[in-house]
Amino acid sequence: MPFENLEFDVPEGLATDDFVLRPIVTADAELDFAAVMESRDYLRTWEQTSWPEDDFTVAANREDLEKLERRHASRQAFTYTVMNPAGTECLGCVYIMPTDARMFAKARITPVGNRRWDDYGAAVYFWVRKSRLATETDRVLLDALQTWLARDWSLGAHLIVTNEQFAQQVDLIQRTDLQLRFEVEEPDKPGRYLAYE
Repeated sequence: MPFENLEFDVPEGLATDDFVLRPIVTADAELDFAAVMESRDYLRTWEQTSWPEDDFTVAANREDLEKLERRHASRQAFTYTVMNPAGTECLGCVYIMPTDARMFAKARITPVGNRRWDDYGAAVYFWVRKSRLATETDRVLLDALQTWLARDWSLGAHLIVTNEQFAQQVDLIQRTDLQLRFEVEEPDKPGRYLAYE
């Protein structure tokens, strides 16, 4: 069911000793741009596109963030920026998508086991800037997300989604107790997305 049809309070975010998670806004464009461009090689693998292009600009990023901010406000999908506690550095992003989003309607979704896709309310994607991988900020974020989604959200069951070609994130997820539930193949993309519960 689309998020806009569900009655629940959208959490304002999450603050930990390591980071602050809050809705992304257009004013985050420069800090977000720095994180995106530092991490562009693996983001292209994660996205299975050429985004961000080498000539991507802060202005283009600002336009992207305007769209994400509007989608968040209208409850179509939720995007949170991950900031350091001081708010001076973007560490990554979290995207919470409804499982009936258009991108999934066009995809071939194959269960691994006896689960059904429509039993899940949300698909959650995340990335952490490249320079923070060595300090396992991605692991800290994933652990915090699991607790936050279960405690503060009313979406029912959710899936953590990554791309099979993003080996670093696949390895991270497989070192947790999350289990592979679905393989998702989007048209015109070379690799599968893997959805874990």
